[in-house]
Amino acid sequence: MIYLLEDDASIRDLVIYTLESQGMEAQGFAAPSEFWQAAARQLPSLVLLDIMLPEEDGLSVLKKLRAGSATARLPVILLTAKSTEYDKVLGLDQGADDYVAKPFGMMELLSRIRALLRRTAERPAEELRRGALRVLPEKHLVFSGGESVTLTQKEFELLCLLLRSPGKVFSREQLIEQVWGYAFTGETRTVDVHVRTLRQKLGEAGECIETVRGYGYKIGE
Repeated sequence: MIYLLEDDASIRDLVIYTLESQGMEAQGFAAPSEFWQAAARQLPSLVLLDIMLPEEDGLSVLKKLRAGSATARLPVILLTAKSTEYDKVLGLDQGADDYVAKPFGMMELLSRIRALLRRTAERPAEELRRGALRVLPEKHLVFSGGESVTLTQKEFELLCLLLRSPGKVFSREQLIEQVWGYAFTGETRTVDVHVRTLRQKLGEAGECIETVRGYGYKIGE
């Protein structure tokens, strides 16, 4: 599945039509809020991202994707009318995998999408392990003692974040910022609730998530 975040309806419809005509699954969104809701239900295999958007700009969306544990390696191509060298460098430095300036040809876009998907497929799949716990982030799979475990999106992102930095203590505020995003307005006890549920679902393997009293959580080294 390819997601396109583009507020220009004519461009959005043309790109989606072209992708589907080439046998690719694609879905378009006019606003970041729609995109985030869809991503919470199903992660795409690639994102086409415009920079000039309502609600928040594309670089802000990109920054959140790269900060999220489940989306840190998600392939992203920027589509934007900003075509100066500075804009390209800024987008790539923020974590974009490729950059296509408007107006662009559909054949060029298809070629870049296919090339990026090939590069992604050739990358070794990431695997996170801790004792009886095994996580495959790109496939969104979690195993505890060999048994499959179903987690919510936020539980999954929280677990991946902790597993990627064993021994590092994350404050509740840091976890909220990196898992829920800057726009989250809830209370820090939300983290405690998610950790408690996560431990229950993981069974004995959940004991690897350690509480640092008065501060936050970590995965034991």
